[in-house]
Amino acid sequence: MPRPSVEAERKEQILAAACTVLADKGFTALRIADVAKEIGTSTGTVHYYFDTKRDLTTAAFEWNFARSLERRQHILDLHDDPRSELRAFVESYLPTDEETVRAWHVWAELWVEALHDAELARLNERVYGAWRTIVRSIIEHGQRVGHFRAGDPTSMANALISMIDGLSLQVLLGSEQLGVDQMRAVCDQALASFDVPVAT
Repeated sequence: MPRPSVEAERKEQILAAACTVLADKGFTALRIADVAKEIGTSTGTVHYYFDTKRDLTTAAFEWNFARSLERRQHILDLHDDPRSELRAFVESYLPTDEETVRAWHVWAELWVEALHDAELARLNERVYGAWRTIVRSIIEHGQRVGHFRAGDPTSMANALISMIDGLSLQVLLGSEQLGVDQMRAVCDQALASFDVPVAT
C-alpha cells in the first residue's frame, strides 16, 4: 500500500487528469482508461482510489471547485479595499488562460449532468453556496465601509455570479458577439453599479 503522502499526491494527479478529460471529452465520453492514460498509469491504479466512474467524476467536480478557490485565495488575502478585491476576484474568472478555460468546461459538464442527477444538483448547490458566501462577504464589507451602495448583499451576489456564469458560457461557445473583452466591459459596468456615487 502506498504511503499516505504518496497516496495524496497520486489522488491529486488523478483528479487533475479527470478534470482535463472532462474538459476535453465531456462527462459522457470520459473513460477511466482516458484518465489513466493522461497521467501514464493503469486503470487499476485509478480504481484503487475510485471504484466507479461516478465516484471519480463526483470527486473531480468537487476538486475543480476547491482548486478554483485555492487559485484565488491570494486575491482575498491581498486586498484591503473591497472594491479592488471584488474586481480582482471577478477578473480572475474571465476565461483568459488555459487553466481557467478548463475549469469552466468542467463547470459546464457538472451543470449538464446535474439537470438529470439529484446528487450532482446537490453538489452544485453546495459549492455554489460556498462561492456565494465569499462574494456576499466582500459586498457586505464594502457596504460596511461605505464603498458599495445599500442593498441585499445576497441578491447582489446572486446577480453578479449569474452574470459571470452566463457570459462565460457565451465566451466558451465562441460567440462572435461576446468575447472576453466584451465580457470584461459588462462586468466592469455591473461592478460600477455597486459603487456609492462620488459626491460632486
